[in-house]
Amino acid sequence: MFLRMYSFLVLIYDVLSLIFLVIEAELEAFYRIFIPPRLKSVAGEIILITGAGHGLGRELAIQFSMLGATVICWDIRSDSNEETAMAADSLGFGVGKAYAYTCDITNRYQVIKVAERVKKEVGIVTVMINCCNLPSPRILTEHPAPGVRKTLDIGVMSQFWILGAFLPSMQEKKHGHIIMLTSVAGLTGIKDLVPLSAAQFAIQGLAESLTEELRNYKPIGDVKVTLVHIYPFIVDQEMSTNIQLRIPSYFGTIEPVAAAKKIIDAMRRDYTEASIPGYLLYADKVVSLLPRKAILAVRELLDTGVDFG
Repeated sequence: MFLRMYSFLVLIYDVLSLIFLVIEAELEAFYRIFIPPRLKSVAGEIILITGAGHGLGRELAIQFSMLGATVICWDIRSDSNEETAMAADSLGFGVGKAYAYTCDITNRYQVIKVAERVKKEVGIVTVMINCCNLPSPRILTEHPAPGVRKTLDIGVMSQFWILGAFLPSMQEKKHGHIIMLTSVAGLTGIKDLVPLSAAQFAIQGLAESLTEELRNYKPIGDVKVTLVHIYPFIVDQEMSTNIQLRIPSYFGTIEPVAAAKKIIDAMRRDYTEASIPGYLLYADKVVSLLPRKAILAVRELLDTGVDFG
């Protein structure tokens, strides 16, 4: 009898504690909408950026260098990658330093080999950003398997190879930050882009699982994860896009310079999740609570799609 009563009281206490924590978290989240966390310094950080040879990766390298970080530029195209490193050095006005390394991130052994060079020649990487463009086979049943494999290799498997090469060092150093990028294809399936959507959903799952794993093993190393959703896509002159916008004023497009600034801002504020534009993250959370039929109606209204290939 007393044991039952004790168990019941413990249950009541746990439920009340949970309700209190939920209310506290909601109030804190609401407060942070208007008063965001302070920007932390990235001076002295060693930042790895894959896909640094053009577009978003190039802008991230330049802007991080201007903030005083040491930037490691990875790209499979050596010429454009070296140009990015030189631009980061010159535009950074000597505040940060940039290095260029040619690497095929889909090749695990090459990633390990180049990672060892980086550790010896530059130091331990403390921030990682994988922003390589994903090829997007069109209709799944009409596209050969190698195209699908390439999308998954670049978008998903490369994440594991890079994490395996650098995450242990971050944990030993008890300091690090991992930024993962995903598009609207990681939040809702897009017709004719099944491989791309699958890869983007996988990135979101990886970010969430990694965050939970690092939370449970926090004493080993305080490594943070930031997942950034880009709505609906990045547009620059080097990317071939096929944009569909039924309501252009709702989405519009965003240039790499502005997108890079927002990504860096999210990282410096230690956000777990962010979006570009920011308000659409909250809109997506609300829409996801609707019945399936209502979600499809919203999707038909917006009628948005993009080809990253």
